[in-house]
Amino acid sequence: MSAKPINRRDTLKSLAALSAVGTLGAWSPSALAQKPLTVGIIYVGPRDDYGYNHAQAQAAAEVKKMPGVKVVEEENVPETAAVQKTMTGMIVQDGASLLIPTSYGYFDPHVLAVASKYPDVRFAHCGGLWTEGKHPKNVGSFFGYIDECQYLNGVVAGHMSKSGKLGFVAAKPIPQVLRNINSFLMGARSVKPGITCSVIFTGEWSMAIKEAEATNSLADQGVDVFTMHVDGPKVVVETAAKRGKMVCGYHASQAKLAPNAYLTGAEWNWSTAYKTMIAAAQSGKPHPNFLRGGLKDGYVKMSPYGSMVTDAAKKDADAVKAKMMAGSFDIFKGPLKDNKGNVVIAAGKSYKQTAIELEGMNYLVEGVIGSF
Repeated sequence: MSAKPINRRDTLKSLAALSAVGTLGAWSPSALAQKPLTVGIIYVGPRDDYGYNHAQAQAAAEVKKMPGVKVVEEENVPETAAVQKTMTGMIVQDGASLLIPTSYGYFDPHVLAVASKYPDVRFAHCGGLWTEGKHPKNVGSFFGYIDECQYLNGVVAGHMSKSGKLGFVAAKPIPQVLRNINSFLMGARSVKPGITCSVIFTGEWSMAIKEAEATNSLADQGVDVFTMHVDGPKVVVETAAKRGKMVCGYHASQAKLAPNAYLTGAEWNWSTAYKTMIAAAQSGKPHPNFLRGGLKDGYVKMSPYGSMVTDAAKKDADAVKAKMMAGSFDIFKGPLKDNKGNVVIAAGKSYKQTAIELEGMNYLVEGVIGSF
């Protein structure tokens, strides 16, 4: 953490002091040549959560090795006005000219509110949907097509499941989460068409008690392979392993938490996006407003296979991964129904990962047991 977390949140100077730094000259090549680029990175939870925040912190560690870059960090910042104080503090006290607020709920209204006050500071938000003509030019959005990795998780899970019942512990039914749930099941159904996936939404990005309860409930229902989309997968991984179940990880590798249960996992490689945004800031080029990438772009990656994964599962998953890397595999294609029987993608229609329709996904596919 930064040495001044309390000052940022609780003892900010007067509004007059804040307005005094209205123009930082952060985008001037001559100014950049004279001082390092200060990057402020903000986490909603602890950096050692074996999950979402951990993956972002891994990228921050890589960025710290870059010449001409200084990194300031703050963890455990909630999705409230507290993040506005943190961002303002990083700008005013630390001289940050590129901010990376990493949590989904930071974007609207918090990032947008602070960005309008500091037009010379760049804001790169993880997961938000930046829209041309609606959002400021000094704001950008970055995210990865990690549903590709969740599809591969599903392929492996489909091979390894004996009960034909998969489980998904999810936080909130936002489009990115729904996209992961659907991809996981469709990957499994490419192996076993009748397999199902039961999902439980906890309602919180990080709530250990609810995550443990959900995992145990799904295990009681016969689920034998789990995955998840919560900030810190540690509880789900360890609880499933104690129940003698198998796990596909998410965000970062959780293999060392449960080496005898961990099949593989979907991991972020955020350093690719971080370095792209930093390079633009250092050179004075326009701020990248919308960055997306998948396996072939180096934004996401798979965990190594666990020792228990069969050769057939590896072969099948590797073959699909090769197609994804070549850009010749579409996850979402018709005919596709939701779990209420409605056609959501018509026959003959397919969506590339870049399709804006996928960014607004609001359904669970046929075979997913659960609702929101």
